[in-house]
Amino acid sequence: MEYAVRFTAREQAELLPYEPDASPLGPNELAGKTLYTLVSAGTEIMGGYLGDSFPKTPGYAAVFRVEAVGAEVTDLKPGDLAFCMGPHQSRQRVVRNRALPVPEGVKPEHVPFARMLGVSMSTLVTTAARPPDQVLVTGLGLVGHLAARLFAACGYRVTGCDPSERRRGFAEEFGLRTLPSVPLADPAYQDRVSLVVECSGHEQAPVDAVRLVRKRGEVILIGAPWRKRTDCSAHDLLFPIFFRYVTLRSGWEWELPMEETDFRIGSIFGNYAGALNWLAEGRLNMEGVAQRREPSEAQAVFQELMHDRCARLAVTFDWTSLGVE
Repeated sequence: MEYAVRFTAREQAELLPYEPDASPLGPNELAGKTLYTLVSAGTEIMGGYLGDSFPKTPGYAAVFRVEAVGAEVTDLKPGDLAFCMGPHQSRQRVVRNRALPVPEGVKPEHVPFARMLGVSMSTLVTTAARPPDQVLVTGLGLVGHLAARLFAACGYRVTGCDPSERRRGFAEEFGLRTLPSVPLADPAYQDRVSLVVECSGHEQAPVDAVRLVRKRGEVILIGAPWRKRTDCSAHDLLFPIFFRYVTLRSGWEWELPMEETDFRIGSIFGNYAGALNWLAEGRLNMEGVAQRREPSEAQAVFQELMHDRCARLAVTFDWTSLGVE
């Protein structure tokens, strides 16, 4: 029997049996048992757990052990580990160009982090800022935490901002400099920051950021603004953007194509492959970032993440508890 985490009603997550696709694999497909999936708290909670249309199967970051491959798949074989954008379920089935082989040296439970690193890698490959420019990351949830560490690993001078002492503490464990808020009027930052990577989804952060960055600086919006939190006006943004020549744009990762093209720099799966290589090289250490939980605990996990009560910054579902090896 195969199992999947389903959102069956608002604020209700369950581990339920499901029937996988039993049709023969296509020539370009591969399939296997899931080892670990990583929860994307913002998207999965705001876009599903608190939604109004059910049932839903959440998740988009998985590692699985290949069991079978189609006739045209020659670079992956049974027994190999593969990364995919798969849901929280005990079995994965994908076409070859939507899976990546896992390099040697990456712990299986760390593989799904490549997906979350990819969120900010789109900004990394499109920004005009270059190391050793100063970068500010606002919001130190999982995406912001990983963005701050990613930019720091590439030689930028990074500071992370978050009002949560707990989140700042997690960042400091990995050597990041942190502040509780955007450092307006601080001479060490004012007019000296080249790029603000906004990962909180809180509209006050970009309003402050466009007043902080240097002229022709960039403010990139990665955090989804799921709901209105303040009474900020458009003028609060437009005045400093106009007179300080600031670039304010979406940092939604999907500005890049899924695969490389001749006339576009970067791609979604190129970023995932790069992230996996950096994990293998030890440039980015994911040890201690996530708490490992069983899929049967899904309801408790989503409640803890929603109310910021999780023991670590993120949660990885361990599907090996269902007998996967």
